[in-house]
Amino acid sequence: MLTSLSIKNYALIDHLQVDFNNGFTIITGETGAGKSILLGGLSLILGKRADLSSIRNTETKCIIEANFDITNYKLENLFKVEDLDFEPHTIIRREILPSGKSRAFVNDSPVKLSSLQLLGEKLVDIHSQNETLQLVDDAFQFQVIDALAHTHLHIEKYAHKRIDYRVLNKELEQLIAFQTEAKKVHDYNSFLLNELTDANLKKEELQALEAELVTLSNIDAIEEKLTASNQLFSDEQVGVLANLTALKNTLKQLAEISITYQDLYNRASSSLIELDDVFSALEHFQEDLEADPNRLAEVNGRLALINNLFQKHVVTSISALISIENQLADKVLATESVDADIEKKKVEITKVKQDLDAIALVIYNKRKKAIPGLKVKLESILVQLGMPNAQFNIELQLSDTYYSNGKEVLSFLFSANKGGDFKALKKAASGGELSRIMLAIKSILTQYIKLPTIMFDEIDTGVSGEISNKMADIMAGMSTTMQVFSITHLPQIAAKGHTHFKVYKEDVNEVTTTNLVKLNHDERIVEIAQMLGGVEVSNSALAHAKELLN
Repeated sequence: MLTSLSIKNYALIDHLQVDFNNGFTIITGETGAGKSILLGGLSLILGKRADLSSIRNTETKCIIEANFDITNYKLENLFKVEDLDFEPHTIIRREILPSGKSRAFVNDSPVKLSSLQLLGEKLVDIHSQNETLQLVDDAFQFQVIDALAHTHLHIEKYAHKRIDYRVLNKELEQLIAFQTEAKKVHDYNSFLLNELTDANLKKEELQALEAELVTLSNIDAIEEKLTASNQLFSDEQVGVLANLTALKNTLKQLAEISITYQDLYNRASSSLIELDDVFSALEHFQEDLEADPNRLAEVNGRLALINNLFQKHVVTSISALISIENQLADKVLATESVDADIEKKKVEITKVKQDLDAIALVIYNKRKKAIPGLKVKLESILVQLGMPNAQFNIELQLSDTYYSNGKEVLSFLFSANKGGDFKALKKAASGGELSRIMLAIKSILTQYIKLPTIMFDEIDTGVSGEISNKMADIMAGMSTTMQVFSITHLPQIAAKGHTHFKVYKEDVNEVTTTNLVKLNHDERIVEIAQMLGGVEVSNSALAHAKELLN
């Protein structure tokens, strides 16, 4: 509930501070006294866009602050989603700077206007004859039916299941799209994969093949050099081994004479051993060396195959080709298994769809059952509000579409006159009738759900005295479970309030200012008497006012 409101430097208001109670609060005042200004200031708290022209003194900022007791409003989750600190007694402040910039705060934390609007919808409902668009909205009409049908938990369960259903359908669409695209390239990918698989590539083979090609391509030159090298080693007169053996023997003799030459002998011996190994290797290479045109052709063919694959796949290493082979294998496998994945996904969707349909049917049946009671309640209240022939025709039709709150199409039709055709509310009801229908609906809703503070802004315009009494009774009845404000010109309604405020204008130093004052019992008598008979209060008007108050 709204516990207090402070307005500084807004329109005709210099500084206004007022506290409010629960129950039924009346606000009265002459036309032009500033009741709309009061509503305008409150609207800024609820997230309405600011206008620099609203600042009274453009040299200082405008500040509007409201305190709310939201203990029983169950708004903790909203505060969490909007990243705000939840406080049972929440303070909302709006500032309009002389520069025209606007700032908003919830419990002293800066907030975006969108967050303020979301919160404002849960705190105050300002209702006037010009603001009945909500009444003709399907979502609101379903909200009314669902309040009586007690479908909240079912709709919540339906919403979660609907998310699962939509996610699964999206995944199915992606699988089908992948299947369609994959089939276009499946044959080509299979061809490429088979080509790479048949190639039986090995990571290190390229270097070995290139070395073997060099050998096979230069066999004659290699044989010539091996023969010459062998002769240099093995010649009995000038061969390396013969001369080195002689050298070793000579150094051995020197080492026997003096240990000084022992190291030279040892080194010569080591060299002889090493060169003897080299000679053996040369003999081995020479024995194994032979021309092999067939192997040369094989190596050339293998290298040509690898180079062709390099060009085709635009890579330069066998490792890259093997990686591509693995990727192609995955694609081909995915393409070949996507049919099974699609069938599996369809089975999942069918199961979720069955669950969704079952929940939707429960919601439909509960709504269907609640509609006759809603119809009776509405028509009964509207009789009291001067619409004796008002009738509703509320129908639900199950569809194949999964809407956000069920599968039904709602037809909320109205006729104000006997024998009249049933039409959509916005076509069949006047502004005044829509206002009374909204009052009836809101009064019914208070019996089933916790509504925010509601402010009725002159919805009694053009209403007779007797009907205004009924309106007042309904609003007073609503105030037993919620905070209700009524801005009114009718004394019959003003007299039913628990608290009465008067909006008035006064000129101070040739400057007009709007103020709001709480009336005591005697002041209420005078105010209601003036509403009955004008500024000049007569004894009969006073007596009538006392009678209304009592």
